[in-house]
Amino acid sequence: MKGISDEPHFSVGLLESGTSLSDVIDNHIYEQTLSEKKAFFVADLGVIMRRHARWRTHMAQIHPFYPVRCNSSPGVIEVLAALGTGFICSNKYELELVQSHGIPSEDIIYSGVCKQVSQIKFAAKNGIDLLVCDNEAELRKISRSHPNAKLLLQVSTKESGLDSELSMSFGCSLKDCRHLLEKAKELGVQVVGIRCLISNDCKDKMYTNAISDARCVFDMAEEIGFKMKILDIGGGFGGSEMQLELISHAVMSTVDQYFPPLSGVSIIAEPGSYFVSSALTLAVNIVSKEVVMHGVRDQAHDDPSPTDEPKFQYYLNEGVYGSFACKLTEMVIAAPTVQMNTCSKGPVFSSRLWGPSGDDLDLVMQHCLLPELNIGDWLTFSNAGAYSVGQPLCTSDSPTPPVFYVVSARDWYEMQDSGVTQEATLKNFSLFPYLFTACITDAALSIPA
Repeated sequence: MKGISDEPHFSVGLLESGTSLSDVIDNHIYEQTLSEKKAFFVADLGVIMRRHARWRTHMAQIHPFYPVRCNSSPGVIEVLAALGTGFICSNKYELELVQSHGIPSEDIIYSGVCKQVSQIKFAAKNGIDLLVCDNEAELRKISRSHPNAKLLLQVSTKESGLDSELSMSFGCSLKDCRHLLEKAKELGVQVVGIRCLISNDCKDKMYTNAISDARCVFDMAEEIGFKMKILDIGGGFGGSEMQLELISHAVMSTVDQYFPPLSGVSIIAEPGSYFVSSALTLAVNIVSKEVVMHGVRDQAHDDPSPTDEPKFQYYLNEGVYGSFACKLTEMVIAAPTVQMNTCSKGPVFSSRLWGPSGDDLDLVMQHCLLPELNIGDWLTFSNAGAYSVGQPLCTSDSPTPPVFYVVSARDWYEMQDSGVTQEATLKNFSLFPYLFTACITDAALSIPA
């Protein structure tokens, strides 16, 4: 496995006008066809830059902290760091990763709710003082292992349901907050703020309720003797720009009501999917194919209804235990696009997509309409940036698919004009004019000068 110290440096292809992301994908498919046909990502860093600009427009008073586990590729970390984003880390690997990019410790929050003592001590040694806590056992561990810790009390509201980071129920209830605050006072641990739990499928009212509950906890803490100064309204922003605009109206009015600027409270949030979901496209190769004859019940995979046309099952070189891990967070995967296939305009058939593991849980897509494909053909999945690049979910002989970074000349120059320069902040960022390596369609592709 590649060491953390080797990961930050990466190259980014500068796309001149007239070059599309599809051209880049086709070019890398051509290169892979000549070699091992490995899956790969293409990341458009300009998407992250534009998303960040829109965040500043709609959520100007709220400082974004990016959850690293959403996508930990070095290009994503580097660009978000250059844009002034903080980072939420859930384990030691992520803490080391963001620090290897030169992120200052005050811009890092250690969020794991079940922390190993060794990792708490690692945070203490490296000056990472902001930690999340939601129960007494964790509080006692932190008090023994990190004397300078500053806690964010993780609070669940009655509507929050699932934790957006782990899809499990975490967070202390309002009625438990007083006990934890009193215990923290007894143990001499500082509590500096609140972290709200918001699910990915949240609605505006959930933020309103969470911020209102946070005000109650702030008042409770002040009675006990804590002066809290940070409110983390959590995640749940998804990948939709329209959703962000709707949420901003509810959040900003509620924040102004309960935490006006004169209160001195810093408001932060955790947009993950919003920044990266649409920035990455995943290209996968079909490694096996199975034909289910028309009118025959698919008993092996529990398909209850026969079909009146041939049904195909395709096995891909990436699955749920790798780049499609977002399936485990209940995120919806959009139907793929057939890339570089001459039959793509022919009739389509009901198809099912599987990962390579042979596990019954490794089902990428239950149903989609595709032309008949062959082993060696390629499919591309857009909006593949969230929960797809990072630590593998299981030990595998297959390495994580590479990420090829690109940025359009327009996005790059706009970023430069905003004051984010390669020399000052993007120190691990090597920019080069993107060149095509070969002709990959019937018409020759032009090579940028």
